[in-house]
Amino acid sequence: MNTMKKYILIQSLVITSLCACQKQTPESDTTDVVQQQPDEEPSTPQDTQDPQDTLTTGAPDLTLVANPDRPEPLNKIKLPSGFEIDYYAKDLPAARSMALSPEGTLYVGTRRDSKVWALRDEDGDNKAEKRYMLTDKLSTPNGVAFKDGDLYVAEISRILKFTDIENNLDNPPEPEVIYNAYPTESHHGWKFIAFGPDDALYVPVGAPCNFCERDNPIYSSITRLPLDTLKPEVFAHGVRNTVGFDWHPETKELWFTDNGRDRLGDDIPPDELNKVTQKGQHFGFPYCHGGDIIDPELGEGHSCDDYIAPEQKLGPHVAALGMRFYTGDMFPKEYKNQIFIAEHGSWNRSTPIGYRVTLVQNNGEHASTYDVFAEGWKNDDGSRWGRPVDVLVMSDGALLISDDEHGAIYRVTHD
Repeated sequence: MNTMKKYILIQSLVITSLCACQKQTPESDTTDVVQQQPDEEPSTPQDTQDPQDTLTTGAPDLTLVANPDRPEPLNKIKLPSGFEIDYYAKDLPAARSMALSPEGTLYVGTRRDSKVWALRDEDGDNKAEKRYMLTDKLSTPNGVAFKDGDLYVAEISRILKFTDIENNLDNPPEPEVIYNAYPTESHHGWKFIAFGPDDALYVPVGAPCNFCERDNPIYSSITRLPLDTLKPEVFAHGVRNTVGFDWHPETKELWFTDNGRDRLGDDIPPDELNKVTQKGQHFGFPYCHGGDIIDPELGEGHSCDDYIAPEQKLGPHVAALGMRFYTGDMFPKEYKNQIFIAEHGSWNRSTPIGYRVTLVQNNGEHASTYDVFAEGWKNDDGSRWGRPVDVLVMSDGALLISDDEHGAIYRVTHD
């Protein structure tokens, strides 16, 4: 056994000796074996560090309180004082990524379904009573983005466009395939997409594995797809699996969540919130995780100093997905330009974590604090009734949260 692996194994044994009674999962992963993922982030429980240690505390006041007067199960959700939560849409199975048109139409993709939805609040009661199923024939249409009257949808390997969709919700056209050459692997193949300040479509390509090396640089990346050339270029490298990103409203720099690798224990590595300051930066995967954890299988000969460290370490295996900068005016001023993150929740961690919405405060240059903003989708016994996926700021400043487990979209407001 080489020196690097011995050193890392010794470190791991010191940590894991703190607990000798955890659930085990089959150790059948190799660097080239792709296993079916039941959900975002399976992990092998090993160690006992309190994941709450990752969280920090700062202004605004994020003391969470429940409201027993809400109907079940919304009465389980805890929010800071002054905030409320209600349904924007119910009975919307597998609701995932969201995109909003200037006319107020909310587009919703799905992952384990084949549908794309359009929702409208026609009577102004802050509930989407009107819904249109635009298609039920796509393969993992997770990502949706809207631009100039057209809806863009991401499948595993294709980008499609519904032309002039706003004027054809009742009779949507067949989508046009505008690009069909992204990798076809389904493992981390579902996509979040969004248009950047440069009007290009940004499309991630996840690692087709838990951990592995691939010669093709398009894997483990965020790509930039200009609509005029439709020739993707790699914008960021070393990104294992991002399912959410946004641009800072002032600096216009791209920030993104990334899901850490599995089978290193309950509490390592952390999920990440990263920031791209220039095209071509490498964020570590598969050699370095969390900015300071060398991979025990593939890290030999690499240094974490050679890669971009996270702006904020997030909870381990929380499956951090959708993120948005808060640009509305409804919430207190302390929330302006701060980051909301939907944490989908761990898959098989010995003590479940996530199933919440967190808030990362930043000054435009660096993140400073990481706190829980909304929780309660996880029951006291560790089971869950909901799983937040994406967040989106409405024109009135309300915050929407999609939930693919409960089949709903929630609307968070402040009085």
